[in-house]
Amino acid sequence: MQRFKNKFALITGGTNGMGLATAQQYINEGGSVIITGRSDETVNKALKILRKNAFGIVSNAGSMKDLLNLQNEVKKYTSTIDFVFANAGYGKFESIESVDENQFDELFNMLVKGSFFTVQQMLPFMKSGSSVIFNTSIATEITMSNFSIYSAAKSAVQSFIKTFVAELTARGIRVNGISPGHIKTNIFNNTGLNAEQVEGAIKQIISTIPFKRQGEPSEIANAVLFLASDEASYIHGAELKVDAGISVIR
Repeated sequence: MQRFKNKFALITGGTNGMGLATAQQYINEGGSVIITGRSDETVNKALKILRKNAFGIVSNAGSMKDLLNLQNEVKKYTSTIDFVFANAGYGKFESIESVDENQFDELFNMLVKGSFFTVQQMLPFMKSGSSVIFNTSIATEITMSNFSIYSAAKSAVQSFIKTFVAELTARGIRVNGISPGHIKTNIFNNTGLNAEQVEGAIKQIISTIPFKRQGEPSEIANAVLFLASDEASYIHGAELKVDAGISVIR
């Protein structure tokens, strides 16, 4: 199936996890992809996996300088973007008492500013029929200890689905969101937990999931690319939950 033949995507945070899986599938279905990552090492490693029709930009979604330079970087590869997946981000989880201003700003810069300004900067490349997908989270639907800042930031991203629809409908640009549940990613990499603590956290999380397993990044990619495809041409302003039902079964 070549749903994305002759089409170009920008996927932020495309060097691992959900972003990388989405890039792989997009290329497999005929498209070309620009991925972003925060270092030469991670970008080059991902490009070796993706091989053909893949291009990389070192860009930190938490840096306004990098965000405002995205247009210049994208112009090196294409004049048209058909699909933007505002995916870059990670989690840091602290109790209310432990959060400081730096941690607060770090997550809001990465998740909220990063998502907003990525799409803003790509709009000149996007024509009628193109698509934007925001990566939200089940953290906007369920309560979890130590998630106060992450949940608030993802809730702000969730609000962009509706507010961007209000402005981009006239331009023929569809806007939707994907709300992943507990997926096998590197979300714990920036938490400061050691390997044993991460393993314990994952075991505890799995016990709460209705299907008793974490989701695969490819399962998110399948849902994202459905929303990005012509098969979803009448889906606009929606948020698709891919969470094994954890947001409704607790």
